[in-house]
Amino acid sequence: MKIHNVAQGSEAWHALRANYFTASEAPAMMGASKQMKRTELLSAKKTGLDRDISWWVQKYLFDKGHEAEANARPILEARIGEDLFPVVGTDGDLLASLDGCTMLGETLFEHKMWNEQLAADVLAGNLDPHYYWQLEQQLLVSGAEKVIFVCSDGTEDNFVSMEYTPVPGRAATLVAGWKQFQADLLDYTPIEVVPEAVGKTPDSLPALRIEVTGMVTASNLEQFKAHSLAVFASINTELETDQHFADAEKTVKWCGDVEERLAAAKQHALSQTESIDALFRTIDEIGAEARAKRLMLDKLVKARKVSIREDIVMSAARALQTHIDQINASLGGKARMPAVPADFAGAIKGKKSISSLRDAADSELARAKIAASQVGDSIRANLASLVKPAADYVFLFNDVQQLVLKANDDLVALIKVRISEHEKAEEVKAEATRVRIRNEELQRIEDEDKVKQAAAVVVESAPVVTAAPAVTPAPVRTTAAVQQAASKPVTAPVTQPANLQAEVFDLEALVKAVAYGQCPLSVLSVNWEALDTLVADQGSKFSMAGVRLVKVAA
Repeated sequence: MKIHNVAQGSEAWHALRANYFTASEAPAMMGASKQMKRTELLSAKKTGLDRDISWWVQKYLFDKGHEAEANARPILEARIGEDLFPVVGTDGDLLASLDGCTMLGETLFEHKMWNEQLAADVLAGNLDPHYYWQLEQQLLVSGAEKVIFVCSDGTEDNFVSMEYTPVPGRAATLVAGWKQFQADLLDYTPIEVVPEAVGKTPDSLPALRIEVTGMVTASNLEQFKAHSLAVFASINTELETDQHFADAEKTVKWCGDVEERLAAAKQHALSQTESIDALFRTIDEIGAEARAKRLMLDKLVKARKVSIREDIVMSAARALQTHIDQINASLGGKARMPAVPADFAGAIKGKKSISSLRDAADSELARAKIAASQVGDSIRANLASLVKPAADYVFLFNDVQQLVLKANDDLVALIKVRISEHEKAEEVKAEATRVRIRNEELQRIEDEDKVKQAAAVVVESAPVVTAAPAVTPAPVRTTAAVQQAASKPVTAPVTQPANLQAEVFDLEALVKAVAYGQCPLSVLSVNWEALDTLVADQGSKFSMAGVRLVKVAA
């Protein structure tokens, strides 16, 4: 808070206030003031002209209030054990004039003149918005922890107080309210202040004079009729302004009076004669015209009032929708505004004049715009929170429309939880995949070992004979390479060294050796004769892959 060295009530103080949005204006800005309408505040800020204060209000309200405040301050100081100093401070565009502030600035003092209803509210700890918006701005500007709100007449006998602390959400609403007020102020055009309309009747009709004996002896009936019809014809039936409505309502009553006076004149004439047709017809004609005009005007007044109310409500609703559409446009299609409740019909209920209808609707419109702007700001903040953390996890946030309506802290926590749970789930899947692959590899190795063990055949040489009988090899399915290798003739002596034997320890290598032409095909069918011949031929130089020579005891 920036403190200004100006005395409250001085010209310098008034000049300073003109450049800021003040705490005492906050209730009017929020449409909650009992003393000033929001449109009046707009007009005052736009023109720089405050409402004229009468000498009576200045003397018996303002001056008396300042005196009571000065007397109440030492009473409160004695109760809290601290001194209170008047302070004028600003923060940005906001200003607060504090009745009192402690040295450390943690406690404020605000005083209001004694009245029974306010005293009861203070004792109940329940302040009207007319008061608490001012306190919220004082706390916002000063950064204090609380305000001691006092209602008194400056004496101990009539002195009640309560502590007011910031209510969550109200400060944000206040700031949004001033932001909307500033936007409205830019587009505001002061409206001419028109005094409250007072209805007037058409020109008075001349007194109807009738004298009868057995016949009409004297009457100005024809002149009365001509004048009356002319007056009725001049009555305005185009209702647009408060003055028109006031005139019409007054004329309705006037027409009723005319009817009654004509009926009385007729009755008076009847008391003097039993049958005067011309007199009665004329009186009836005038009476019928007065009645028709009265009924028509009455219907017009009621219908036009309904029409104007509907126009005001619909205009306010359209203005709110335009504001919401602008917010939606700023969201870039990533989300949309929810419905923002606004009761324009309820706001204008009980209002009589056109100006009061419009002011009530405008105040409700401002409230709804403030609420919509707060929701829009919250959505934008949430969208910003989603941009970076969720960039690689868009599929986890398909419910963006619902998410952006959450409190930002809750959304950030939810983003972290979803991403963490997804990463854990992916890690579990990855681990399961690794385990499956490892198990499959182990199974493959185990299966290969079993095949090798089953194929490990120890081939021992047969007893030495001079002529071994030929063994026909079993048919073997071979590739072209194997067949080509097998087609090569193998010439070997019939005998073999008695101390060598062939042992097959790698059947796959033996098959490859046959395919590459390193050994004959016949060895694959365990052709003992061919194997013996090969061993005898190679002797100690034997080096065929998959077969080794083992010395055998003689």
